[in-house]
Amino acid sequence: MSTSLDVAPGPVSTLDELRGEVRAFLAGQTFTPRCDPWVRGFDPGFSRAVGERGWIGMTWPTERGGGGSSNVERWVVAEELLRAGAPVAGHWTADRQTGPSLLRFGTPALQAELLPAIRRGEVVVGLGISESEAGSDLAALRTGAKRVDGGWEISGTKIWSSSAHHATHVYVLARTDSSGSRHDGMTEFLIDAGAAGLEVRPILDLTGEHHFNEMHFDRVFAPDARVLGEVGAGWKQITDQLAFERGGPDRYLSTYPLVRAMLRRLRRAPDRAATERLGALTARLVGLRRLGLELAHELDSGRAPSQKGARLKLLGTLFEQDVVETARYVLDVCGAEPEDLALLHDAIQVAPGATIRGGTSEIMRTVVARAEVGR
Repeated sequence: MSTSLDVAPGPVSTLDELRGEVRAFLAGQTFTPRCDPWVRGFDPGFSRAVGERGWIGMTWPTERGGGGSSNVERWVVAEELLRAGAPVAGHWTADRQTGPSLLRFGTPALQAELLPAIRRGEVVVGLGISESEAGSDLAALRTGAKRVDGGWEISGTKIWSSSAHHATHVYVLARTDSSGSRHDGMTEFLIDAGAAGLEVRPILDLTGEHHFNEMHFDRVFAPDARVLGEVGAGWKQITDQLAFERGGPDRYLSTYPLVRAMLRRLRRAPDRAATERLGALTARLVGLRRLGLELAHELDSGRAPSQKGARLKLLGTLFEQDVVETARYVLDVCGAEPEDLALLHDAIQVAPGATIRGGTSEIMRTVVARAEVGR
């Protein structure tokens, strides 16, 4: 993959220097590369080391303690971390979407409390969005929040919450008013993970690993100070937030360590058919990187490109599933070392859920189609 970022603002050499800094940092770290490292790679020490380099909260305004960098610069750092399969799960959600949401909708007090800790790599956020009864229909959520003195009491169940068993804080989307349309009356909360009445139940994958959870809320108190933005405006707020979740390089680089493994094996044992298959994947990857850069530019201009984020998520996760199928062939005909097979093992587990998490492919197609019709 070329490191040239010719569409990026500013001198290319500056971005290449940043890329080189990240690679040098990674060379000095000790970790076992994994596929899906932003879910499966939890290492608090590594996250703190990334924070010390100033690579968390890079794009936040300097007057709020951020790095004042562009989204393109953040994209470069994120790409290098993911390409290496580095253990970034400890800070990924807080950096990717919680921090930006706090900047847009958090009170000054909440920003002062949490933004510096996120920058240091000390905040782990469990997402309370999905519900088993709602499926991909976010507007069908049943978790409710009832008004009480000084705040709200939240009751309900969330599912597929990655890192919730490590979380210091929990993001929750709950219905605070049922009198209007199904898209009205939702509110965002950010509460302490140790709040009374909150129970985290593990969901183990087929190999017994623990990455996902079910979160049960039994009258969990959320102070008014922990409301994000406007009460009842949660649908609009989270729709903008999903552009951050869906539009990053994590949506097409989760299986990149496996791509690197295929390249290594192919160099040692050349095969024409394997070369053609890997070449086809590489061409698609070039297109995905360009789309990711375009999205980063739009974020730098102050827009939340939800349609472009949906497009990247759709194409990127389909690409990741095809990486797995290509690897089955390439590693068979070109040979494989135990570490290559471990990456394939990771990727096989990731692949089925890739086109579901963060919104199913069907939902992504709907978002794209509606945006095109509305033009």
